[in-house]
Amino acid sequence: MNLGLGTAALGRPQYINVRQNSTNNSDLERFRNHSFQVLEEAYDAGIRYFDTAPGYGLAEELVLEWLRTKNDKTIEIATKWGYTYTANFDANATVHEVKEHSLAKLNEQWNFSKQLLPYLKVYQIHSATLETGVLENTEVLAQLTSLKKEHHLKIGLTTSGTNQVEVIKKALEVLVDGKPVFDLFQVTYNFLDQSLLQISDELIKKNKSIVIKEALANGRVFRNKTYPHYNDLYTVLESLSKKHSVGVDAISLKYCEQTIPNSVVLSGASSTKQLKENVKLNDFSLSTHDIKRLNSCKISPELYWSERKKLKWN
Repeated sequence: MNLGLGTAALGRPQYINVRQNSTNNSDLERFRNHSFQVLEEAYDAGIRYFDTAPGYGLAEELVLEWLRTKNDKTIEIATKWGYTYTANFDANATVHEVKEHSLAKLNEQWNFSKQLLPYLKVYQIHSATLETGVLENTEVLAQLTSLKKEHHLKIGLTTSGTNQVEVIKKALEVLVDGKPVFDLFQVTYNFLDQSLLQISDELIKKNKSIVIKEALANGRVFRNKTYPHYNDLYTVLESLSKKHSVGVDAISLKYCEQTIPNSVVLSGASSTKQLKENVKLNDFSLSTHDIKRLNSCKISPELYWSERKKLKWN
């Protein structure tokens, strides 16, 4: 199965998203049990790739607890380092996370993340940018290379923002002892921001793994009065949804799977109901004409990311 599960919305009661319905996540124990159920439902549905991070609140801890109920060598865990969750589950927090791409932060977060071994297969820089200088930090790169060798990990990075392609190009040039450091790239991609297509062929040619995040554009693929300029997009999606007898979410996920071959597409489901709808991407295929219709919905990365910055934690 090419569908994986991202745990950002399972580890934090608040997340940057356009929610279809309001939710009350104030009961932390209930929230935790609910998230555990989503992990179990994903496993039962055949998902074996799970993406987490210390920046996702309880997520890493929850995944670790869940793994202890399993004995399945086909499970693959990906985690990250570089963000610290700071909201402390306060719905009114003004700062939810803090980025730090230092060697000290890498070592601190690895100290917990290593407990995910032997299921841990992918270790990523969380939201690598040119501004933090992490791709030029020789101490960090040397430590990642050391972890890669010792634990047979894929080293990766996640990207966000208008210059995702520029970051990926720079990362492809990063060598330690004459060998490439990065094996995997987790990239924001959907039919609104299609910039990954500029470099996906090169990544595939170089045998790099691709993981797709934000396939639902943080909820913007669902009809919403706040975005009247997407009315044509909503019409296309709802037409395809009716044609294939699945939800808009499955259409969006399937688009990513078919246009970036052999990628892992992450579901960001925060409930078992959402997950069941997401898994329906396995029930159909989009035609060439369907994909052309979705391709026509592309907007500029600048517009995509300026809208995303305005989304609130909720």
